[in-house]
Amino acid sequence: MRSVGCLERGFADLRLHESLAGLGVCVRRRLGFSPFNRLDGMAAEDIRVSRGRIKVKHRAWKLWVLVAGMVAVLAGGAANAQLPPGMKPFEVTKVADNVYSFRSFFHRTFFLVTKDGVIVGDPISVKGAQAMSAAIKKITDKPVRYVVYSHSHWDHATGAKVFKDQGARIISHANCAAHFKKRPNPNVVPPDGTFRTRYDLKLGGETVRLLYFGPSHSNCLIFMLLPRHKLLFLVDLVSGKSLPWRAMYDSDPAGSVKVLKALEALKGYDRILPGHGPPTLPRNLITFQREYLEDLMAAVKEAVQKRMSYDKARAEIKLPKYESWRGYKKDLPMNIERVYEYFRRGI
Repeated sequence: MRSVGCLERGFADLRLHESLAGLGVCVRRRLGFSPFNRLDGMAAEDIRVSRGRIKVKHRAWKLWVLVAGMVAVLAGGAANAQLPPGMKPFEVTKVADNVYSFRSFFHRTFFLVTKDGVIVGDPISVKGAQAMSAAIKKITDKPVRYVVYSHSHWDHATGAKVFKDQGARIISHANCAAHFKKRPNPNVVPPDGTFRTRYDLKLGGETVRLLYFGPSHSNCLIFMLLPRHKLLFLVDLVSGKSLPWRAMYDSDPAGSVKVLKALEALKGYDRILPGHGPPTLPRNLITFQREYLEDLMAAVKEAVQKRMSYDKARAEIKLPKYESWRGYKKDLPMNIERVYEYFRRGI
């Protein structure tokens, strides 16, 4: 999950983060520092949202919550400033016949126009969904009939109400529906329909095949195959030659390798529609990502078997084959921590 999240959507959505630790990560990424180190131990159950307001369990943390909000407001205008020169917040790119990639800041989704309506992938965010809705109306007068969540992470799944209000049905994997009940967010619309393994979504002579191969980047990440266009909507698990973000939150390392192998074997597509990066990517990047995870897991497993400490593993494990990949210096130590816990504690 490479989220601009809280700063893209402004202070109103900051209240929706399940922990201030996550908020601190967001501000740290945007500003280069964070005032939230005092909150690193705050768990999800220590903070809850009630009627749009934060309620904090411990009195000592309340001042830091206030500081969080103030910094976020000041940082909120920084999202646009972080875009490269000449890069607009929103962009539509036609990638195939009636298929469009839509970018909202640093996140991407897609929409497919048919004679009977439009199928949309992730809504991304409230502002992103509003901009995408406006872009769709410039291309077709057909209504959005379906929105399909790729997975449960809020930086991809918020904003569907924009389309729900227009009559769209929301679809996700069954595990996502369960997650939304456990971790509700006012800006995440619960799905109207779910599936388990495979579902062919048909509209206006087109088919979007929804596929689930097991836990990977999350326990409900699905893939959307457009057979006629030979495209696969693949979010977060592969984002070009890029290391997984930070500590691979919510991920299953071994499950990710298994799913990537399933995607390598899957027929019917030549290009990827990614959730970040350029409008399309070549499918061979799936193999590169699988090889990275296998190399990472082998190196960390050896370190754990040698009873190497966290700090020593982080310092000594190097994967020079991937030095040119985005995030190598920043994210590799945190990737190591995640896999270390997988082998040491089974989590």
